[in-house]
Amino acid sequence: MGNIVVVGSANTDMILKCAHLPQPGETILGGEFAMAGGGKGANQAVAAARLGGAVTFVARLGRDAMGDQALAQYQAEGIACEHITRAESAASGVALILVDAAGENMIGVASGANATLLPEHVAAAEAAIRTAVVVLVQLEIPLETVAAAIRLAHKHNTRVILNPAPARALPAELLQDAVLTPNETEAAILTHQDVTTEAGIENAARQLIALGAHQVVMTLGERGALWATRAHTQIVPAFPVTPVDTTAAGDAFNGGLAVALARGDDMLPAIRYASAVAALSVTKFGAQPSLPTRAQVETFLAQHA
Repeated sequence: MGNIVVVGSANTDMILKCAHLPQPGETILGGEFAMAGGGKGANQAVAAARLGGAVTFVARLGRDAMGDQALAQYQAEGIACEHITRAESAASGVALILVDAAGENMIGVASGANATLLPEHVAAAEAAIRTAVVVLVQLEIPLETVAAAIRLAHKHNTRVILNPAPARALPAELLQDAVLTPNETEAAILTHQDVTTEAGIENAARQLIALGAHQVVMTLGERGALWATRAHTQIVPAFPVTPVDTTAAGDAFNGGLAVALARGDDMLPAIRYASAVAALSVTKFGAQPSLPTRAQVETFLAQHA
């Protein structure tokens, strides 16, 4: 299996499970509280590592207890951490997460040290990117840093998976030749399309291809994923599970997709594998605690053959 470089965010998640998500001005009492590792970059790096991927993580942590704990966790997962640097004047990132009884969530993020991950930190990891098969990036870090990672990947003919989350408008240059993995909300923001219908979803995917994306894999929750190329579109069904917490589903999917592509899978089986990883992740509480191992995914796929 080829190497995977993940460039992205690292957070500590503070999670409150409640009966329902609050309305503006509403206070909800009760519920379970937990702390766990999070951040889209870290979630995807941990997901890929647990699936057997050889992962290098490029990230920034604060010089604080949360940063110490996060770094120790990444090392324990077998992630190469030589390009995780520490910010002297910013705290480690924190996410505040509310999860309701149906597994839906609301999230607020204090970026902290993630906002200090700069193109120079990506440049320092060029050797790792040069030898990688896949570079995986998201949008919880400065956009200039995302762009630097994509440029370096293209320079060395390394495949790019761009997970455009959290949703924001992006310059078309960042989409060029990438495997783009938006959810419906992110696709709507990128294309200004109505994605409430099947036709709208397909139109959004085609527009992203027209803007330069090499392929689009749009995640659709329990409906599965839409795979789009210049030649065709196809729905890949989801695996039926009962969700407990959907917080890390997208990150699980992206980590699984990166591993499958890094080991040489074609896109259709890679999407199916990523869907299995995501399905398992939503059956457990928390972000990184919910991410399955390679053995768990293989057992799940065997049961759903």
